[in-house]
Amino acid sequence: MPRNSYSSRRRLGGNRLLIAIAAWLVLVVAGAACTWYGWFRPSPDAAQPVSEDTPAAALPAATEESAVLETEAQPQSEPTPTGATPAATVYAELPTLPPEAEVFGYGIAINGTGGGDIRYWMGQVESLGMGWVKQQVAWSNFEGEPGKMDWSGFDAIVDAANERGIKVLFSVAKAPDWSRTYYDENADDAPPDDLADFADFLGRLVDRYQGRIHAIEVWNEQNLDREWDTAEGVNATRYVEMLRLAYQAIKARDPNIIVISGALSNLGYVASDPDNVDRIIVMDDFEYLEQMIAEGFLDYCDCVGAHHNGFNLPPHIEWDEGYNDPTATFRGPFDNPDHSWSFKSTLTGYHDLIEAAGSDKPLCVTEFGWASAEGFDGYPPGFEFALDNTLAEQAEWDVQAFQLLHEWGFVRLAVLWNLNYSQLGWGPEDPNAPYALLDFSGVARPAYGAVGAMDKP
Repeated sequence: MPRNSYSSRRRLGGNRLLIAIAAWLVLVVAGAACTWYGWFRPSPDAAQPVSEDTPAAALPAATEESAVLETEAQPQSEPTPTGATPAATVYAELPTLPPEAEVFGYGIAINGTGGGDIRYWMGQVESLGMGWVKQQVAWSNFEGEPGKMDWSGFDAIVDAANERGIKVLFSVAKAPDWSRTYYDENADDAPPDDLADFADFLGRLVDRYQGRIHAIEVWNEQNLDREWDTAEGVNATRYVEMLRLAYQAIKARDPNIIVISGALSNLGYVASDPDNVDRIIVMDDFEYLEQMIAEGFLDYCDCVGAHHNGFNLPPHIEWDEGYNDPTATFRGPFDNPDHSWSFKSTLTGYHDLIEAAGSDKPLCVTEFGWASAEGFDGYPPGFEFALDNTLAEQAEWDVQAFQLLHEWGFVRLAVLWNLNYSQLGWGPEDPNAPYALLDFSGVARPAYGAVGAMDKP
């Protein structure tokens, strides 16, 4: 439905301010944890096979010749110098198509560099009937020195996906220390000082995987300072310039790669640095999107990136329709209603703003899902909503969300968060684990079977 303009920044007071501050602190803590768990590579001993409790017909077995990836934080092989010829692959290419020729895609995010047999994990993706897989690429974690990039884990991911006919989305963010100079007391991520360095990295990535990767998401949740920690704060103008350079670098090498703008974090408020009120550290996603539109970002992407992790609201519920769950532990959506709590309101709101700008650019929802801590011995701090969602609700809502995204007609790609982040060995306080389709023992949770059995038109 049509939205009012967010061009006039919303400031907060009273109880809403306290709630917003609390929510921001949760985001900072959870974001830092997600950065560690989701982007960095922990011990390889943590990966577990799917248990025999899961029907064998549903899950492919790992083969004896499958290689287990090394996962220490240091490079896994000799880094490839800038300009070096990429190693040849033994697998056939899965050619890219012109973006306009792509149809609605079903996908899931994996951690393919965190241990275990990547060909086994890719078999799980295939078993679920997914045509796409998303892998995060933390630039900072793999290019410790300029031009010395450890590609080994990503080579294995691309090989395994292409072998099974699964399309690859790389979500690329996080500048290395050598490329940035601003730091404050928060150990947050940031873009490089020279945005051309990022475009150069993306060019090398495309050169290496020419014709074998199919979409690139340019950055991640740039309306938060934990992802865009710069002296001037979050800055849509600066981001759109990054996107422009990235788009040109990618398209010059493979015009068929789908360029996805960085998905925003769904937030319903604006916050400033306590020490500098002019430095915005959190920006409402609708307002940030309006600023991106004004800067012309729709000319530099094929698809508009979006995220929504559904808290404890079903996917079909609008934020303002008066829905209430009196048994809920997490009260945010019910006591402080806002578009940002609602999967439907957030994503249809993005579409409304894009359409109002005279564009028909589709959304690529590169992260969505519902967390459930049922069956776990604990839950991540700040994720009390995971206590409210049963495993049955997680299964129902993950499927319903896929169905809505397909029915709406303005979504190109839907990527569920996540398959296997529970397998990294960090236990119930891992903020990614409650979303996973596998439990800590590797047993398929109900959502695995529901998503696998779901029709995928």
